[in-house]
Amino acid sequence: MSTVFLGTSEFAAAILKQLAREDELRPALVITRPDRPSGRGRRLSSPPVARLARSLKLPLGQPESVNEEAARQQMSALGTVTVVVCAFGALIKEPLLSEHDILNVHPSLLPRWRGAAPVERAIIAGDSETGVSIMRLTAGLDSGPVCLTASEAIGAEDTYGTLAPRLSALGGRLLIRALKDRPAFREQAEEGVTYAEKIGPEDRLLDPTRTAIELERIVRALHPHIGARLELDDGLLLGVSAARALAETHPAGVLAEADGRLLFGARDGSLELLTVKPPGGTAMDAAAYLRGHALPHAG
Repeated sequence: MSTVFLGTSEFAAAILKQLAREDELRPALVITRPDRPSGRGRRLSSPPVARLARSLKLPLGQPESVNEEAARQQMSALGTVTVVVCAFGALIKEPLLSEHDILNVHPSLLPRWRGAAPVERAIIAGDSETGVSIMRLTAGLDSGPVCLTASEAIGAEDTYGTLAPRLSALGGRLLIRALKDRPAFREQAEEGVTYAEKIGPEDRLLDPTRTAIELERIVRALHPHIGARLELDDGLLLGVSAARALAETHPAGVLAEADGRLLFGARDGSLELLTVKPPGGTAMDAAAYLRGHALPHAG
């Protein structure tokens, strides 16, 4: 069976790596997004999927749009193929949608958390489990029929960084099974639909009007790839990589020291900041931050 793989992110690269190990499913073509400037030096950087495809010596395309004629002809020239999509990051439109059988690896238990940030939103919402769904790609937003699903528990200390690898491993296994066994598809339920909006700047900010438990979930959901942050009195932003919710009360929105701990007051309880990143600095533990910053004493 000939396959074409469309993906961009680290999560997608993990799926591609598993697919490429299967000789009969090894992609005849990998398509990802173009290289873009990144970092302070604005040097061109390749997406994770592009780097992996090159290392695996897989044919690679990086068109400005996968919907353009040249990209579609490149896929059609391979004959009958199954297109696999995972975290591609761009809309796939007609006529490409109808030209091939297209499977999508989506890290949620559809119809819950359709959209761009399903793993993060599941953690932020306090879900006890999530999973992976293998679905047929349609014009709707992750609304196509599903052929396989499997669940994965979300632990009390799970971050994106610990949960996503388990989901990619699960997604790879499901994808290979779907391609080999061709299980029947079923339409998604109309009840229980939720949408996982892309994480924006406002989602990263630790809002003291939320509870400490909610703030801890945000920190876990955005670590290590995006990062939560809180606004300091001078308007600068302090990155927060690790934190835990405490029951003890502390004035909401106030950053202070208490018995060697770094606390941020929330609506209900306090958030103890364990690892932070000062503006323009590197990540450090709370003790190191307190040694260099004079803060009011909590209580």
